Amino acid sequence: MSLLVCGALAYDTLFSFHGRFDSQILPDQLHKISTTFLAPSMRREFGGMAGNIAYSLTLLGEKPLVMGTVGEDFQPYRQHLLRAGVDDSHIRLIRKQYTAQCFGIADEDGNQLMAFHPGAMEFSTDNHIADIRQPVELAILSPGGHRAFLQHSQELAAAGIPFIFDPGQELPLLSREEIHQIVELASYITINDYESELMRERAGLTVDDLRRKVAAVVVTRGSRGADLYVGADHIHLPRVEMPQPPVDPMGCGDAFRAGLMVGISRQLDWQLTGRLANMIGAIKVTTAGCQNHFFDWEQLRAMYQRSYGEVWPLD
Repeated sequence: MSLLVCGALAYDTLFSFHGRFDSQILPDQLHKISTTFLAPSMRREFGGMAGNIAYSLTLLGEKPLVMGTVGEDFQPYRQHLLRAGVDDSHIRLIRKQYTAQCFGIADEDGNQLMAFHPGAMEFSTDNHIADIRQPVELAILSPGGHRAFLQHSQELAAAGIPFIFDPGQELPLLSREEIHQIVELASYITINDYESELMRERAGLTVDDLRRKVAAVVVTRGSRGADLYVGADHIHLPRVEMPQPPVDPMGCGDAFRAGLMVGISRQLDWQLTGRLANMIGAIKVTTAGCQNHFFDWEQLRAMYQRSYGEVWPLD
């Protein structure tokens, strides 16, 4: 049985400005801004939520199936995913398009300016769940285009495939009615604390409302850990302390979601599932980039005992 990851595959190009934006931006001249930030350091990473989640799934011993659309520049990324162990049979190439691209520049205070080019992601509706021939045990629906979000939620439900609704940055693009529609079809929901407030503002759905509609709601809270709401139960997961200092939070939530998928698919209890997800997110934060971290089950067992004072209960 396969784990299916639906969503974006993208290149992340990140620049560092060794100064402060406000030193070059005049507040009273924003209507005619024209400036250049010298960025002496740059790195290009493999990204997009679908790729990030799938990468951590492979480290957990899975061979995830990824569904997404990419451009003619995707070959290096495809080779990276294949080496990791991802099934790329439903990553569709769109001719005369670029793979989705995210460009960001950060100043020394951590402020960021971002630009996103969707490219081939605009054609995500060309993919259909019915095209998948192998049996799928669980899917996660992560951002990969507004229309595709709606289409794939309906197709997953029609196919009887339980899925995690992971709205991410797509949430502001969804209307109240669309959010309610997807929530009614989903089996699980995972959001961060900001998205939980946005869900309440845009759709009138509190965490208590959501937990009555799905099997579990997971709210990640950055350095404050995560909260799992399962029926009437509430499980708080404090953050995992790592011996290495944090380096890059980008992609932490995606790594967390990989652990969540494995815990659900292997029918672990919710506290164990949450702890597994928490550990993987913590590991990711100690490495720059979204797909450069590494771990294996031996390391996870040792980390579990160090973090929770217990022996990992499963083989």
